[in-house]
Amino acid sequence: MAHRDDRSDSDEGLVSSSPPPEYVTVRRWNLSTAQEIKRVRHELREVIGGDGPPSHGALADVPERMILVASELAANAVEHGRPPTIVTLGSDGARYLLEVADHDPSSTPVLAGRREPGAGGFGLQIARRLGQEVGWYTTGTTKHIWVTFSPQAPPSAPSAPSVGA
Repeated sequence: MAHRDDRSDSDEGLVSSSPPPEYVTVRRWNLSTAQEIKRVRHELREVIGGDGPPSHGALADVPERMILVASELAANAVEHGRPPTIVTLGSDGARYLLEVADHDPSSTPVLAGRREPGAGGFGLQIARRLGQEVGWYTTGTTKHIWVTFSPQAPPSAPSAPSVGA
C-alpha cells in the first residue's frame, strides 16, 4: 500500500500500487478539455457536501482538499496524458478515493522535486500533502493516479515509509 513519507519534495517515494479494494464508485467524469475541470469541481463539491466553508464537523476540510487535488491531477492528465481523462470518486462509507486516469500507460508519474515556482509539475506533491495515501498503477490502456482522503484524519506531518510497502 502507498504511504506518506519524508521525501515530499523529491522525485523519490511515489509507490506503484493499486488503491485499496474496499472503495466503490460514487461518481465518474470523462474529460477531453481543461474547461471541463470546472464542472468536475462543482459536481464534486455537490456530491461530497462541501457547499459551505470548511468546518470542524464530519467532513472538516476534505471537500476543499479533494477539489484542489482533483483539479491539479485532472489538469495534468488533460495537458500531458492522452484523452479522455477519467476522474473517479469512490467511497468505503467512511473515507474517499479520488482517482484520475489518462490513456498514456507508457509514461511514469514523476514528482516535481525541487523546482522554481511556476515551473509546473506540482500536482503529485499537492496530492501527497493534502491526501492520506497516494499511488499509481497502469493497465493495458490507462495510467491511474489515486489519492485517499479521510474526514477523521487531516493530513499529518510526513511519516517514515512502512517496511515492505
